[in-house]
Amino acid sequence: MKGLDGWMTVGCLAGALCLATAALAQAPAGAPKGETVTSSVEVTATVTRIDQKTREVTLKGDDGKEHSFVAGDEVKNLAQVQVGDRVTITYAEALAYEVKKGGQAVAPATAIAGARAEPGAKPEGVLAQQTTVTVLIVAIDPKAPSVTFKGPMGNTQTLKVLHPEKLQGVNVGDTVEITYTEALAIKVEEAPKK
Repeated sequence: MKGLDGWMTVGCLAGALCLATAALAQAPAGAPKGETVTSSVEVTATVTRIDQKTREVTLKGDDGKEHSFVAGDEVKNLAQVQVGDRVTITYAEALAYEVKKGGQAVAPATAIAGARAEPGAKPEGVLAQQTTVTVLIVAIDPKAPSVTFKGPMGNTQTLKVLHPEKLQGVNVGDTVEITYTEALAIKVEEAPKK
């Protein structure tokens, strides 16, 4: 998804999840070891219209475009939102991997955690998910350079290696633990005083 349209849609839909009563699973595990690649994006918008009866909210992005959505019943603090309030949506993701000697492919394990604002406060919340899977290295092509992995279900995938020097000491039969984490945070702040 590119641009404000996509992020606003993601933010609005996921916002309902973030602010829901969220039956929370265990919290994501600690920070994984090895190499990590991260990215994040932040979008802000202003509430231009809100209908408390129909729960329709219209947000205007910094690019001047307006986007409307209906806040689900799980958004408990909608009554605290006023025209002029600022909404900040932050999406972050990280991919980490660690090569380990020997071992076997292990099925994915996912943990989800979330939190929301206390009743009566401005809406805000966060939702995070972390998935870890271990794959087996079945082939290494230093000329390409690429590595072929076999997953826990027997599927294989070949990936180009960005930094060939990192293949030093890596062998067929080693495993790679891959952890993918993503998080979405939404915060509504009072309109600035004039």
